[in-house]
Amino acid sequence: MTEIALLGKKIGMTREFYKSGQSVPVTVVKMEKARVIDVINKEKRGYQAIQVGFGKIKASRLTKAMKGFYTKKNTEPKKKIKEFRVINIESYKTGNEFGLEIFKDVKFVDVRSKTIGKGFAGAMKRHNFSGLRATHGVSVSHRSHGSTGQRQDPGKVFKGKKMAGHMGDKLRTIQNIEIIKSDLENSLLYLKGSIPGSKNTEVMVKKAAKNLRKLTIQEKIEVMEKAKKVPEKKKKK
Repeated sequence: MTEIALLGKKIGMTREFYKSGQSVPVTVVKMEKARVIDVINKEKRGYQAIQVGFGKIKASRLTKAMKGFYTKKNTEPKKKIKEFRVINIESYKTGNEFGLEIFKDVKFVDVRSKTIGKGFAGAMKRHNFSGLRATHGVSVSHRSHGSTGQRQDPGKVFKGKKMAGHMGDKLRTIQNIEIIKSDLENSLLYLKGSIPGSKNTEVMVKKAAKNLRKLTIQEKIEVMEKAKKVPEKKKKK
């Protein structure tokens, strides 16, 4: 079931201490339980997938079309519906619920969320431009991005040119984040380091796409402890 992602809410950051005394910064994410709304087979749409619902919503907030959809599926309304393509649909049935247990044997995850919006920003802040000189003929435009176009040929500014504009507020994926621990009772996931977004940002967590061989912090500590226990070889005379 690790092909499916879960939605959660970023609560904030704290730290975790290991017995070795090592302190690790962690981000706490409150995960939501997911319910299978529909199972899509190849005969229906040409691919295999499942529709999963997250969160609660009042019936009064739904459109007539969505009310009819949930009545037909005989399930309670959900705030958001996501579709995930899966290899094997036989293990999923309409109405099934799952939560943090799908990450039971998973060490690393990919996290997708929206970055903090910074508003309108100049080229120096947005794209790390160096700006113009502090003196020697430069006046007023010290933090400007310089010339943007060309001369008569082609005589235009190309699309995608790095200029001042709206900074942040974009969906970003951070790969290979280690799961430090998970609290099944309270549906909390403790992820190593920081993730994009401010508090209460919606976060999508799924199993890491890359096949990693790197050690977790706990495994590194165990390796170090074993190395300490091994007696040093007697020096040759």
